[in-house]
Amino acid sequence: MCSRLADVRGRRRSYRYVGPVELKTAVRPGDGGCRIGSAADFGGWIVEQSAAELAEPFTFVVGMDGVLRLAPRRSEHVACAGGGMVLSAGEISFMREANRWAVGEVSNQSTGYCPDVSSWSAVAHALDDVELGRPSGFTHEVVFRRCPGCQEHNIVREDDFVCVFCDSDLPAAWNVDPAA
Repeated sequence: MCSRLADVRGRRRSYRYVGPVELKTAVRPGDGGCRIGSAADFGGWIVEQSAAELAEPFTFVVGMDGVLRLAPRRSEHVACAGGGMVLSAGEISFMREANRWAVGEVSNQSTGYCPDVSSWSAVAHALDDVELGRPSGFTHEVVFRRCPGCQEHNIVREDDFVCVFCDSDLPAAWNVDPAA
């Protein structure tokens, strides 16, 4: 396990928060999503969720330790991460499948971290560690880019790599965090 975590940190991009500053400054010590590091952790957490909560996706992050953290859907990703950097972030839903829990849908939809679709590998490792059935990739991929002209963050839709704010061309490669 330790060697795999080293591998996770060594080969995968990490993401720092790039959203509104006021959301990050609102994060207090002890904030953060529920840490789900094992099947037992997930089992304890899932039984506490109401039917109404299970009907919607949850906010998730994969922390720098490679561990999944979960919070209610309307939670900010930066709060779920305790203000720290992540290996991935998005939304996730769960369903019962053959008498066990599995991931129903999962996306990298996080406008605070804007993770690349390549962050799936960190999510897959975290879900495997929890022994959850999962898809082979994000069920909904969100492509984020920063405009080199106006510096605004964009969601690329239908492979149209043009800034919605200034009509500049957007790069093919992920570039949201200039410090990354």
